[in-house]
Amino acid sequence: MSTRGTATPESSDSLRAMAFDPELMPGARNAVRVCLKIQPTEKVTLITDNATREIAASIAHEIEAIGAPFQAFVLEELAPRPLTGLPAEILADMERSQVSIFAVQVQPNELPSRMQMTEVVTRRRMRHAHMVNINKRIMLEGMRADFLKVDRISAKVLEIVSAAKRIEARTAAGTNVVADLEPSYRWLKTSGLISPDKWGNLPGGEVFTTPGEVNGTFVVDGVVGDYLCAKFGDLAATPLTIQLRNNRLTEIHSDNKELEQDFWKYTHTDENSDRVGEFAIGTNIEVKDVIGHILQDEKFPGIHIAFGNPYGEHTGAKWYSSTHIDVVGRRFDIAVDGRQIMREGKFLIE
Repeated sequence: MSTRGTATPESSDSLRAMAFDPELMPGARNAVRVCLKIQPTEKVTLITDNATREIAASIAHEIEAIGAPFQAFVLEELAPRPLTGLPAEILADMERSQVSIFAVQVQPNELPSRMQMTEVVTRRRMRHAHMVNINKRIMLEGMRADFLKVDRISAKVLEIVSAAKRIEARTAAGTNVVADLEPSYRWLKTSGLISPDKWGNLPGGEVFTTPGEVNGTFVVDGVVGDYLCAKFGDLAATPLTIQLRNNRLTEIHSDNKELEQDFWKYTHTDENSDRVGEFAIGTNIEVKDVIGHILQDEKFPGIHIAFGNPYGEHTGAKWYSSTHIDVVGRRFDIAVDGRQIMREGKFLIE
């Protein structure tokens, strides 16, 4: 039996032996063979928790089928939750790995521990699959996407936006935002095909940057991110309306006052928590609607923005925040420098 604070090779053995729903296998195979392209000679760090063991077991099975060595860690066996930092055993193992997978149900205030992890990933140029709050439905839907197809549409979007000066986005629900882009900031494509250049969420499917400035109204009739997503789910019935001025959140309104209060508190954690750090276009054309889960919903075709950390190590932004929370809407019209590329949520460039 593993003890808290001790390295746990038993975790790898327990995942190897654990039974799991065979319906998880197509998504696990996509993750291991298509998205990460794990090779038999590469070492893998697999991080999970008690709630996500079955999904991790399906991934472990696929890694083992390839013949790659891996070490698995179950967070509750190493440290109390919520995590105040990523356990040292995991960080040490990542220093010896080429690939890492994070399949965990996150808890409030654990973002700093995930930032510790992605710092190692970025510094060592690891291929990393970030599967925050992955669940069975996502394994059966978004993780079964044809990621080669998603990559093709993502590449087209990237080509269009990389040289753009302005993006305008509107929805029938009331969104009307203008993003003026900063030419010195990079756009990134995270289509689900993960490279050493940029770790990615799975399921993948987005193109994003840090904007120069965003102004207008954003109606969140999809979902909000981080741990608030699990609390509030699909917001179609009680949207959150956000006012933006000079790239800052200035007002929010919702009939759900608890959502309003929790979101305002989250976006006022530090001096940049209310600042738009990410402006993104979802490109997973095989995701058909919002399901109330940010990991998949932010890949839904349309616009999403995030307040807080701008992932400056990738985009080139020079400022920082300790928080990062996405907001997702539905059925967008998108114009890039006057050229319409999406109408009511459907790309016009396929």
